Amino acid sequence: MLSAFVNAFRTPDLRRKLLFVLMIVAIFRLGSQIPAPGVNVANVQNCIAQVEDNSVYNLINLFSGGALLQLTVFALGIMPYITASIILQLLVVVIPRLEALKKEGQAGQTKITQYTRYLTLGLAVLQATGIVALARSGNLLQGCTEPLLHSNGTGTFLVLVVTMTAGTAVIMWLGELITERGVGNGMSILIFTQVVATFPASMWDVQKQQGWWMFGVVMVVGLVIVAAVIFIEQAQRRIPVQYARRMVGRKMFGGSSTYIPLKVNQAGIIPVIFASSLLYLPAMAVQFNQNADSAVIRWINKYFVTGDNPLYMATFFLLIVFFTYFYVSITFNPNEVADNMKKYGGFIPGIRAGKPTEDYLSYVLSRITFPGAIYLGLISLIPLIALVLINANQNFPFGGTSILIMVGVALDTVKQIESQLQQRNYEGFLR
Repeated sequence: MLSAFVNAFRTPDLRRKLLFVLMIVAIFRLGSQIPAPGVNVANVQNCIAQVEDNSVYNLINLFSGGALLQLTVFALGIMPYITASIILQLLVVVIPRLEALKKEGQAGQTKITQYTRYLTLGLAVLQATGIVALARSGNLLQGCTEPLLHSNGTGTFLVLVVTMTAGTAVIMWLGELITERGVGNGMSILIFTQVVATFPASMWDVQKQQGWWMFGVVMVVGLVIVAAVIFIEQAQRRIPVQYARRMVGRKMFGGSSTYIPLKVNQAGIIPVIFASSLLYLPAMAVQFNQNADSAVIRWINKYFVTGDNPLYMATFFLLIVFFTYFYVSITFNPNEVADNMKKYGGFIPGIRAGKPTEDYLSYVLSRITFPGAIYLGLISLIPLIALVLINANQNFPFGGTSILIMVGVALDTVKQIESQLQQRNYEGFLR
């Protein structure tokens, strides 16, 4: 593997791409440390040190690499773009115009990408407005009474909102630069960078709270979890497909054999984001109604705020299973796949073309989605179980959203570097 790294950097064009990616990542992390104008940096640091991070914005804070609670220029991180991308994926299924654009190929995809950018900026304005309003009212870091802003005036409010929204636009631009001139998917690499940025601090928190012995146990268990996640992420069901020979003009086409790869985790990280976002709604409602004294508020506070309650864990697990099936059903269309195979003379051995092929694909997909949903649910419960067993915080490094992102993006990036190395006949990372 070390020799593969050496070979990658010996290749001039690949070396330039890797160095370019590292430069963009450095700029990205620098922007995540620069405070936005009007923020009282000393008070923000004191509040973060005083209060435990029990904010309802844990997911956004994870995707911002801890920059959210520090109110930096890149405080929103990549989360508005992720949300916009998910919304557009869902709308493509229900809006015929967007579905037609998707079928137009590269031109249509470019148009959908443009819509995603506009929606990202709109969501960034909304999220920035909410976060700055919470900072101005003193509810962003609960339990801290020190003012987070130098001034609570409207001018400071507007400057902070514009700055954070512009930071999101810059992040989009940096991600597209990596995709165009670097290696790997730019947005994925930026997400990976922000998640990894919180990893050392989370591990050090475990050592400070539980000692070196528990730190070692967490490291060993974490490595086992990473190995298991890699195994499941690589697992797939390959459905064989054969194409009959056909004449087009004077040329013979077809006669080849291939397969349809159905991954065990076909939905990726999206169901976890859906479930987490949905479970943040009651906690957010409680935060905005802290002075209200009602049975509903007390019940939500007891069961759906801290994350260490069995009812919360069970609800989280069931939501992940539901959203896994939901997202797979809208992203993989057996009817469309069966029609395309029939159009080009393809068939699954032993299965008739048309409706029988569609039914067979639906059957296999439902069977393979079940272990994938259970796997996502169990992995996502690891931080919550750690919260109970070793009193860790909800940003426990091994498990949940963070480990899925780290492993998934790392595997994808390594495969892309591997493919470029193989083009030059070099020995790569994967055996």
